Amino acid sequence: MKVLVVGGGGREHALIRKIKESDKVTAIACCPGNGGISYDAECYPVSATDIDGVVKLAKEIKADFVVVAPDDPLVAGMVDALNAEGFPTFGPKSNAAIIEGSKVFSKNLMLKYNIPTAEYKVFDNADDAIAYVKEKNEFPTVVKADGLALGKGVIIPESFEEAEAGIKEIMQDKIFGESGNNIVVEEF
Repeated sequence: MKVLVVGGGGREHALIRKIKESDKVTAIACCPGNGGISYDAECYPVSATDIDGVVKLAKEIKADFVVVAPDDPLVAGMVDALNAEGFPTFGPKSNAAIIEGSKVFSKNLMLKYNIPTAEYKVFDNADDAIAYVKEKNEFPTVVKADGLALGKGVIIPESFEEAEAGIKEIMQDKIFGESGNNIVVEEF
């Protein structure tokens, strides 16, 4: 069985190392991979977020199974696209990956189904979020950009001043781009 792994970080390398242990696996490909991964898999210069490119590569190398690990392509629907072309795939479809792709969606889902979670409030306006943090006056607190931010979209301010600066950076300066259009402020 030929396995294609999508991504190029430590998570993907760990998956490749484990997949390599299977007697059923005859070859492992990775896109884009990295220098370390190249010792364990054949790497191809296709971006992990290039859905059409990954589908094309899967066809070219005749992959029997595809593992999609990074958040961005999962949320964008890479598994959906691969499945539509007949590739068995490990990873959630886009309608399930939204749990990782939107903190607002996840928190509201937890609330709806009584899943324990920290007390929170959602904001689409920096001034309202700052006023809320000032009113709560509980530190540390947690501020999360709604969307994907490469694992960097959470700050834990220890003071009002830090919270105010962080909210402005996320929502006004757009340090995480569109992922900062909405934020979650929650208890620590």
